[in-house]
Amino acid sequence: MSSNGTFRGPVDSSRIPRYAGPATFARLPRLDEVGTADVAVVGVPFDSGVSYRPGARFGGNAIREASRLLRPYNPAQDASPFALAQVADGGDIAVNPFNINEAVETIEAAADDLLGTGARLMTLGGDHTIALPLLRSVAKKHGPVALLHFDAHLDTWDTYFGAEYTHGTPFRRAVEEGILDTEALSHVGTRGPLYGKQDLTDDEKLGFGIVTSADVYRRGADEIADQLRQRIGDRPLYISIDIDCLDPAHAPGTGTPEAGGMTSRELLEILRGLASCNLVSADVVEVAPAYDHAEITSVAASHTAYELTTIMSRQIAEARKDA
Repeated sequence: MSSNGTFRGPVDSSRIPRYAGPATFARLPRLDEVGTADVAVVGVPFDSGVSYRPGARFGGNAIREASRLLRPYNPAQDASPFALAQVADGGDIAVNPFNINEAVETIEAAADDLLGTGARLMTLGGDHTIALPLLRSVAKKHGPVALLHFDAHLDTWDTYFGAEYTHGTPFRRAVEEGILDTEALSHVGTRGPLYGKQDLTDDEKLGFGIVTSADVYRRGADEIADQLRQRIGDRPLYISIDIDCLDPAHAPGTGTPEAGGMTSRELLEILRGLASCNLVSADVVEVAPAYDHAEITSVAASHTAYELTTIMSRQIAEARKDA
């Protein structure tokens, strides 16, 4: 916050062209320029946990580049998120690309430090492995959290090639570790072939409900958002979004694309319908720009992060007003 009591927002694009200068998220100040932030946007350039196409280590910066076109007023939520709270770009968490266990520990420690300042995290991946250490850190602060997991895939498999920590296993590990509230777990946007029907049985035993992409298509975003709100209640909520929840037409730049996904419009509308939920942190992962076309995937991811940031900023401002 500046000396006159206002928050430092994005670079003025009417004075400095959007394509000029460093690509922080939404052209916001760096965290070291403002000292502390209410919402820290942080990159995790890590993709050593992928099972198919690599490249998500470059996702965070691709999202930042695409976010140059974001503007400070969000009409869909009738809010100016960067005027309601201090949002800043916290740079990247540098992790070891050759040692997954060490990388997971590094991410958890960095998240602990940021959450310890009072910030909420808007994390840009990276592959979905990073969700586990982020959830560990959030649970230390809030206790077991509700989880909305937007993804084409379940990510509750046990191991890959004997490895416990991969982008297909984070939410099984999270349930096993007791850091998720198993009364409020949902996958959204799932679809595509599985290894067997047992995958669904195992997932249900962990406590997850499933909203498929076909459910979203048939029932509509508003009804789905209402169902999710009822399941979450007033619990602290973490939202984890694999960009492959979107159809490859809307997000080709990802490692494991599946046909028949949601549109970017459906994803954004569902998120806007969750604005009353207690969103304590979130991530957007699996953007792999090497497979992208005309920044389609990065643009979708940047707008997704913008909606999540707006929700958090509004809640922070409301809490200050009530304090």
